[in-house]
Amino acid sequence: MSPGVALSSPASLLVKGNDGDAAVTLERFATELDYPECPRWHDGALWISEMWSRAVVRFDDTGRRQVVHQFTDDQPGGLGWLPDGGLVVVGMESRLLHRMYPDPAGSGLYADLTATTPWALNDMVIGKTGHAYVSQVGFDLADAASRPAPSPVIHVDDRGAVSVAAEGLVVPNGMALSGDGETLVVAETFGGRLTAFTVCPDGSLDDRRVLAELPPAPDHRYARPDGICLDEEDAAWVADWRGCQVLRVSADGTVVRRIPSPTHALAVVLGGPERRTLFICTSRHMVRPGPDAWPEGAVFTLDVDVPGAGEP
Repeated sequence: MSPGVALSSPASLLVKGNDGDAAVTLERFATELDYPECPRWHDGALWISEMWSRAVVRFDDTGRRQVVHQFTDDQPGGLGWLPDGGLVVVGMESRLLHRMYPDPAGSGLYADLTATTPWALNDMVIGKTGHAYVSQVGFDLADAASRPAPSPVIHVDDRGAVSVAAEGLVVPNGMALSGDGETLVVAETFGGRLTAFTVCPDGSLDDRRVLAELPPAPDHRYARPDGICLDEEDAAWVADWRGCQVLRVSADGTVVRRIPSPTHALAVVLGGPERRTLFICTSRHMVRPGPDAWPEGAVFTLDVDVPGAGEP
């Protein structure tokens, strides 16, 4: 573990990686979570959205968890911070962006995306300039007969104005901004690829291009990229929930590292004091089990050589 990052459970887990014949050790950072998603490293702490529990949770450097906000009528998704330090949370079901305020104020409306997004919202990334990019699910998750359809990425500018930034992505999901803020990378979950855009000075997106077509997992299941983050070499760390693995994809689109996860890998972020700790959110279930089911979500960590860059 990186200095200053403590475990809430001392257990380690050996997994067979692709680092020669050596096993990779994943450390358990947090367990007994429902569905940990959208991890962020902010102000020396790990933040996640516990989607099924409808809570935003913060872990301090000792591993203690604190519920920052408990929603009663919405499901939290992507998290991001504005230049003034304000936290914004995606309301997946309401299709609103919530601005968090210290108690007792709670939350308020930051932006209404209902006119541009027919389906549930998903992830979000906010750059240092205050421009936010929001993805949406693209189909009805509650309807087994519903099928993914091309969906947009939404741009919310630094004044809160909402517009469509890019159309026709196949279930846009996790997103990351490069360290210089000039490139946005989007994981197209049901497209099995990473797509990049150039960020224009006004926050609009241009020069759409495929960064990587992700190969199938070793068991031949097609990749389903979810949450992503970037490092200082412009490589992307990608959580592939269907393949139960985490990939490191170089700037030229080559998979240079493949790490199995103990269950479905949902999202990743680079954090810790030097941003060299890879936090991996996982879940045994992809569909919410019954109310009496034991929570089997977890967060694991792995030390890496190249520090994180950009957002998240």
